[in-house]
Amino acid sequence: MTEVWGLTGGIATGKSTVSAWLRAADVPVIDADVIARQVVKPGSTGLKQIAATFGRDFVTSAGLARKKLGQLVFTHPEELERLESITTPLIQTEIRHQLAAYRHRKVPLIMIDAPTFFEVGYLIHLVDHVMVVATDVKTQKKRLMMRDGLSAADAQARMDRQWPISQKVAQATVVIDNGGTIAQTRQQVVKWLDANKFGNSNHLKRGDQ
Repeated sequence: MTEVWGLTGGIATGKSTVSAWLRAADVPVIDADVIARQVVKPGSTGLKQIAATFGRDFVTSAGLARKKLGQLVFTHPEELERLESITTPLIQTEIRHQLAAYRHRKVPLIMIDAPTFFEVGYLIHLVDHVMVVATDVKTQKKRLMMRDGLSAADAQARMDRQWPISQKVAQATVVIDNGGTIAQTRQQVVKWLDANKFGNSNHLKRGDQ
């Protein structure tokens, strides 16, 4: 039987690091962010729909004018809804396609890595369990400011676009606490893998030495 898990967290809580460790442990990971970029790549149906909806000014010879479109949708919620009405069905279709392929191979575990796992709504219906990578809000904000060179106000604005981490933790099956050292976080992932007999954690254990 294949178990399907959602992997999420808040911005700058360390989800991407945990996702990379799971891949290193030979766990199949479906990355929603990667798919989101693929569905608007040059020549794609998604990019053509965006050009038709928002205008050719938002498409360049290299593909989507991400910065320009981002400035528009994050200051105009109604425009974000128009964009998501194009991309969300395409992303959902590809996630379902990849899930079906992994299930056909009878892999024991599949992770769906999505930063807005709860926010988009439909993903919760595709999984059996959810893993949330969490820190306290103060640590999260500090890391985001350092990582992206943001002011406190800008960091808070980005955090406010997602569910509060406490709300995600409340709905999690498993919480990975990334408030300590990187080694402590990795040990939690190794313990979870070993307890459930998922993947191959040997590579991660060598990293603890």
